[in-house]
Amino acid sequence: MGYDDVITHLGEFGPYQKRIYYLLCLPAIVCAFHKLAGVFLLAKPDFRCALPYENGSSYQLSPHLWNLSYPQGEVCAYYDVEFSEEYLNGSLPRSTNKTKSCTSYVYDQSKYLNSAVTEWDMVCSRSLLSATSDSLFMVGVLLGSFIFGQMSDKLGRKPTFFASLVLQVIFGVLAAVAPEYVSYTISRIIVGATTSGVFLVAYVIALEMVGSSYRLFAGVAMQMFFSVGFMLTAGFAYFIHDWRWLQISLTLPGLLFICYYWIIPESARWLLLKGRKDEAFVIIEKAAKENRVEIPNEIYEQLVDEVAEKKKQDELTASQPAATVFDLLRFPNLRRKTLLIFFDWFVNSGVYYGLSWNTNNLGGNQLVNFVISGGVEIPGYVLLLFTLNRWGRRSILCGTMVVAGVSLLATIFVPGDMNWLIIACAMIGKMAITASYGTIYIFSAEQFPTVVRNVGLGASSMVARVGGILAPYLKLLGEIWRPLPLIICGALSLTAGLLSLLLPETLNKPMPETIEDGENFGKKKAPQDSAELAGMLNGKSS
Repeated sequence: MGYDDVITHLGEFGPYQKRIYYLLCLPAIVCAFHKLAGVFLLAKPDFRCALPYENGSSYQLSPHLWNLSYPQGEVCAYYDVEFSEEYLNGSLPRSTNKTKSCTSYVYDQSKYLNSAVTEWDMVCSRSLLSATSDSLFMVGVLLGSFIFGQMSDKLGRKPTFFASLVLQVIFGVLAAVAPEYVSYTISRIIVGATTSGVFLVAYVIALEMVGSSYRLFAGVAMQMFFSVGFMLTAGFAYFIHDWRWLQISLTLPGLLFICYYWIIPESARWLLLKGRKDEAFVIIEKAAKENRVEIPNEIYEQLVDEVAEKKKQDELTASQPAATVFDLLRFPNLRRKTLLIFFDWFVNSGVYYGLSWNTNNLGGNQLVNFVISGGVEIPGYVLLLFTLNRWGRRSILCGTMVVAGVSLLATIFVPGDMNWLIIACAMIGKMAITASYGTIYIFSAEQFPTVVRNVGLGASSMVARVGGILAPYLKLLGEIWRPLPLIICGALSLTAGLLSLLLPETLNKPMPETIEDGENFGKKKAPQDSAELAGMLNGKSS
């Protein structure tokens, strides 16, 4: 209880914590820039094959010339004919229906001046390249959560945060000046990794310095700043039409946060865990001075005793076998809950990013769609603040995923001429899945036993990243049939929402501590089941 007592005396969310907290929220905006930039960097405008007689022509063609040049509904090939003056004016009929594949393309510049797609012709047979680039960005996010997570635990929160920030700026600029697809994609992978380092480490620092009663607010409010960054990305795209300058403009605000080095302290909680009590005491004294409170000497004495006790526990733990994800899968009830939680994470991440990156396929004004998609996240988070501690985690998780599923599946029945209704259904689904995504973090932490909680959350996050890695390919399905990505996301959300009812409620319940607690939590067990489980656990420990 040592450091928690310090927080109690400092004030759970005093002036010092508020100042540091809101400063740490601002980098979340830049992380949103990078995660959502692909919508505009890899925008695919309308296009057609460049015809043999054209030289720098505009995208527009008269219906007459279009019918003479392209098969109906085809933009990746043109008729293999001689485009003579007689043929083009209609006096000479077409002699064959054979076609030739494009060697170059003409793009519609009415919405986008250019993009990486238009510069490197990532269309037709190369259309997978754009989705693959976004997918590899999410691979970077996955790698970053491992690499920078380990760094923050071993080297400290502060150095990891600034290392991530510097790398983000460097490779963000390199992505903008990349001469070809491979170097661009590699740079974006590294930027994706740094978003984990910047956002997650800032998130951890923020939560480690506020009291328990403010942690829900602190976690949700930081996500709202991410949503603000989501919407601001469209503002940059509105004013900056060249994709390279857009990437630079979204990257350079990260330079502003370099000055945080002299403002943001190391986590006092982490310093105490590492036995660096003198450095931690300096930070605590500074916070106490700004909050105009005094910390009793006995609190410091408790912290010293806690550090010594923690070292003993670490030495004892080091001699025992480390917990692994397989511990979550050894027993039937714990295995069932773990697999359900994994599926929920996969669906939440896949649907969230699938909807976020699909705004260009919804029709209408693409920038407006994008802003609304970011804006609806805020009421989703506000819903959590008012309901999560009242209605229960399972009810909110199930309810929001079912709402998302029903609203997205409803697009099947929307007439094609009512595009506004398709957009409305998609945005309701986006708001609901945002609330669900915010719930799953807390709900999962309360389901896993303490001895394997970090392992469980790490594995869940990895499964979520798999959903994010697959999400970019949903955009390609939208080219086949516009509602198809929405229908797939809806079916997954509805299924996961209903399956969530099989998980036990955790609100106002003690969190399981041991594997045995986790197996028994939410399970109607017979007396002999407990005896068998205890025997298995004893057998493992021996």
